[in-house]
Amino acid sequence: MNAAEVLLVLIILALICFVVYYFLKGSTGRVAVTRPIESRIDEYLDRRFEDMVSEWSLTTKSKLNRFKHKETPRLETGEARVEELKKFESDMKITLDNLEERLNVLEKELDTEKKDSGKGKSTKGKSRK
Repeated sequence: MNAAEVLLVLIILALICFVVYYFLKGSTGRVAVTRPIESRIDEYLDRRFEDMVSEWSLTTKSKLNRFKHKETPRLETGEARVEELKKFESDMKITLDNLEERLNVLEKELDTEKKDSGKGKSTKGKSRK
């Protein structure tokens, strides 16, 4: 093996070592040797976070806090209105149940009056014959 071949082997070994080192280190240097895949994913997400937020139409914490401070009173008012409507609904159900009971009693009374008046007419008609 002559000097050119030895030099070429050393360059190839150095290149392989550099590629392995770069893969394990990562572009920001936060890739852990003990968990290279997870740390590469973390690095990728860190680099692409802002792009993903805009691409997926997500929101930031500051926008969320502004929305919370602006819309909380309106939402609380709406929730209070919903509670009022639920109470009205339950009161109305009770009222309707009472009216239905009264209607049933009146229908029974009407049925008994019809039966009584029908019996009276039929007995009167028989006695005339």
